[in-house]
Amino acid sequence: MSGRKSGNRPIEVGGQRVNPGERATVDLPVADLYTHAEIHMPVQVVCGRRAGPRLFVCAAVHGDELNGVEIIRRLLLQRSLQRLRGSLLAVPIVNVHGFLDKSRYLPDRRDLNRSFPGSEKGSVAARLAHLFMREIVEQADYGIDIHTGALHRSNLPQIRANIDDERTLELARAFGVPVIINANLRDGSLREAAANHDIPCLLYESGEALRFDEVGIRAGLRGCLAVMRTLGMLPPRQRAARRQVEPVIARETRWLRAPGSGVVRLHAALGQRVAKGDVLATVSDPFGQRETLVTATFAGIIIGRSNLPLAHEGDALFHVAAFRKLAAAENTLEEFRAEYEEGPGISPPPPEYGDK
Repeated sequence: MSGRKSGNRPIEVGGQRVNPGERATVDLPVADLYTHAEIHMPVQVVCGRRAGPRLFVCAAVHGDELNGVEIIRRLLLQRSLQRLRGSLLAVPIVNVHGFLDKSRYLPDRRDLNRSFPGSEKGSVAARLAHLFMREIVEQADYGIDIHTGALHRSNLPQIRANIDDERTLELARAFGVPVIINANLRDGSLREAAANHDIPCLLYESGEALRFDEVGIRAGLRGCLAVMRTLGMLPPRQRAARRQVEPVIARETRWLRAPGSGVVRLHAALGQRVAKGDVLATVSDPFGQRETLVTATFAGIIIGRSNLPLAHEGDALFHVAAFRKLAAAENTLEEFRAEYEEGPGISPPPPEYGDK
């Protein structure tokens, strides 16, 4: 997947031309606030001197999902970008309005990730989706879309992708997080819109909305760099590479839901291996007079979990993935934990990630 050997070509975003060897920040105008304040989607374009693929990396399509903002910030600090082949289009905040409101949604209450490819004269969400497609996605050869779990819900680091496509599967494996989910394309999603333009796109999930998850951030940064090396956009590592986590592909995933409303006591952790029949949670009334157990309906590993000790009947509590070789999946998770041992949840100083 390496790029061509000749010189790179310029790239134009938002009417601003970025020539080979240049780096520029472009502010794409989006719908103003009704206070007369102008709002822009911030984009940083890095145009390498030498030819290669064009990759977009974006975050905060859901405005309350913050891990990707930090991943992209750290990615743009990498000194290895000075030797970039091709072009990087980095968009840390796609849903600017939701980001300002700390909300998943846009002001029209629409989900941007159900609004692609959008339209120039549609709703607020449709116009934003159209702008992002025209200025970013349609100019790229590959994409990485960074997400977290929803509010009060955490996800194990995982890649969701169409692995029936060989190019996408290669990049998903290169990303190097424990779990790959062969996820169907959802109507109106960015992945579907990219696929319709023959652009392989990975969706990286980790952590929880409105929180930084240091393990997920470090894994995401390293994954983006690994994908760029696989594409030939960055030179190989000069130092001895850390042992690469070999991801496992989930053959099925299923949400386990609350059988009734009540107070929830969670007994199982994110990343835990469970057997069929294991008790994962207890749901009770506030008096403890009526209790219902939530049990695993099949053997697997918990890849998503609610963090909220309250639930209505039918609320999603645990997302469990099944694997053909469950023991191998558990070993992969142990290797990942050893590699990304969780610290105190604070950002390391800049020298820690200046050039990976």
